Amino acid sequence: MSAIDFSDPATIALLTEALTAAGVDGLEISRPGGQLRIVVAGKDGARISSTGAMPRTPGSASAVVKAPMAGRFCVEHPATSAAPQNLPRSVSDVDIVGFVEVGHILLPLRAGRSGVLKRLLAEPGALVGFGDPLFEIELQS
Repeated sequence: MSAIDFSDPATIALLTEALTAAGVDGLEISRPGGQLRIVVAGKDGARISSTGAMPRTPGSASAVVKAPMAGRFCVEHPATSAAPQNLPRSVSDVDIVGFVEVGHILLPLRAGRSGVLKRLLAEPGALVGFGDPLFEIELQS
């Protein structure tokens, strides 16, 4: 039996449908470097959240925001027609700096650290996998 790829959007969608059909409230999967939680919320549908460690770039005062799951990388909310914000720009640890889109689910990406959002490490609209680097943040001293 092969291992299940929990970074695959199709796998997550299948798990969500199976949980809903079985009447299960949710599922949590933990492994080194991240956690996937699917919560089935009655008539509001399913909610997916994922957390992972915010690694520091070795030898520097910067951190990298990584994709918590596989999906399409969005710098701005897909429903807005606003022009993308220019880089570099200041962010707080709770600021949403982008999104990962999996089907109809949009997972917000928080900066995780206060500092200056220096550069994109992935192309907007690109298909990204679990742990792929998305942004570089120069940390505040």
